Amino acid sequence: MRRLITLSLAFAAAAVALPAAAQFQKPEDAIKYRKATFTVMAAHFSRLGAMANGRVPFDAKVAAENAEIVNTLATLPWDAFGPGTDKGDTRALPAIWTEQAKYKAASDKMVAEVGKLNAAAKTGNLDAIKTAFGAAGQSCKACHDNFRKD
Repeated sequence: MRRLITLSLAFAAAAVALPAAAQFQKPEDAIKYRKATFTVMAAHFSRLGAMANGRVPFDAKVAAENAEIVNTLATLPWDAFGPGTDKGDTRALPAIWTEQAKYKAASDKMVAEVGKLNAAAKTGNLDAIKTAFGAAGQSCKACHDNFRKD
């Protein structure tokens, strides 16, 4: 049942992601979309972190489910950084738009590291998850350090 839910989520996310740029009628819509995506992704990433850091008992099945969700969500927010979305209720720094190649490289690295985390979680090996979680977390931090206010 969980696998069906995960697959359904992945399918729905892919269906939404493909025409994402076209679905934003206003910049505010794009900002809300990307913030929501990052919020949900952070919630599931935090669950993995709690296991990787020993704050909660390790559960291989729960880790794999959360990693799959993070992996799906990791591809979604990038189209929502279009023209006009640098203003308003956002913590995005102007560097996202002035240093687009650097930002694209950082987002691509994060997506790749999250993919590795997903693969590690599928093995059920806590040590592999810890290693991959650290690398994924560093890729998130690098983007936050360079492209996010506060």
